[in-house]
Amino acid sequence: SRVVAAWPPCASSSLAAAMDQTEKSFQKQDAVFIGSKRLLGKKSKKAMRYWRNVGLGFPTPKEAKEGNFVDKKCPFTGNVSIRGAILKGMVISTKMKRTIVIRRNYLHYIKKFNRFEKRHSNLPVHCSPAFEPKEGDIVTAGQCRPLAKTVRFNVLKVDKNQIFGSARKQFALF
Repeated sequence: SRVVAAWPPCASSSLAAAMDQTEKSFQKQDAVFIGSKRLLGKKSKKAMRYWRNVGLGFPTPKEAKEGNFVDKKCPFTGNVSIRGAILKGMVISTKMKRTIVIRRNYLHYIKKFNRFEKRHSNLPVHCSPAFEPKEGDIVTAGQCRPLAKTVRFNVLKVDKNQIFGSARKQFALF
């Protein structure tokens, strides 16, 4: 007869229920040790969760403290530090998984005509599952190490914004 092992093991089955298991590989936070054998007598209902304050006056969202998601690129629960530029922009696309595209509008001066012209740049930003931005929301993003080929920023704050029409064609300076 064959022996079939159950995964995840029974010791961490309560943790597996606490963490969202949506990937093929077992998801866990790197900063939390789940194989503790010393707590034989004590059964704690609350799963251990790692979160931190990123600083710069940005509060840690409640969902990051109490949520079940595992995201190693999240500035609040993962291994990413925020340093460098802090930018604001409007969300124009949320179609990627955990990545959004923000539009940054600016004015460029034309010396010959003594006038300004409207310009914009799109910026891909990693968005933690702690936030749920919609198209048109105003997002504050902080610079971090490269997370992907084009992603170098992380969402720190989402301000809800009501827009009428397409988010792509709105021009507003923040």
